[in-house]
Amino acid sequence: MDQKIMLLTGASRGIGHATVKRFSAEGWRVLTCSRAPFDPRCPWPGGAENHIQIDLADPAMTMRAIEVVRGKLPGGRLHALVNNAGISPKGEGGARLNTLDTDMRTWGQVFNVNFFASVVLARSLMEELAAAKGVIVNVTSIAGSRVHPFAGAAYATSKAALAALTREMAHDFGPMGVRVNAIAPGEVETSILSPGTDKIVEGLPLRRLGHPDEVASVIHFLCSDDASYVTGTEIEVNAGQHV
Repeated sequence: MDQKIMLLTGASRGIGHATVKRFSAEGWRVLTCSRAPFDPRCPWPGGAENHIQIDLADPAMTMRAIEVVRGKLPGGRLHALVNNAGISPKGEGGARLNTLDTDMRTWGQVFNVNFFASVVLARSLMEELAAAKGVIVNVTSIAGSRVHPFAGAAYATSKAALAALTREMAHDFGPMGVRVNAIAPGEVETSILSPGTDKIVEGLPLRRLGHPDEVASVIHFLCSDDASYVTGTEIEVNAGQHV
């Protein structure tokens, strides 16, 4: 059987890093995208050859990367696209940036990375995804459905838009045999967490932070045949924070 191939954005740390490890262990070839160059300490085979250094905040760079991706797809087939990259800028001293004090340049950067890059990649690689009857997974957030004490307004609204985009894409890509779903992580132990998160955790039904590999497992499920009749949904991965 041909090796399955995934394109993953935001691969250098946290949920993205755990997702690469999980899928590599399952025999997938993972094409990774991040702003940083490949780190040779990353524990998976072929990492340097499969890495694409790209700043998704730059739309022109994102468009140029499409041909690089296509050049790494033998047979023109892409089995999964995971839009995981996300940025959440903070104010001075780590302060939350609300709708009143977020400058327009920051709004644009956040939406380019968290939202528009997902549209560009999915549309540009539509034929490759259709050829493989592939899967798209968009990584949203608990902040997309409520005001969060730390996640800024630009981040939260970009993730809410990504959730809506998931429904629209499921409708549009479905006739091609491509499934589109989202996962909405809550308080996961990554570098994006802010001081004070422990107070949120105290109120969660499960009373603990999530681990990146737990989120990666849900992504793997959605990309597997076990989820072959699942599309257009958003799975909460947040210890019950949404209840």
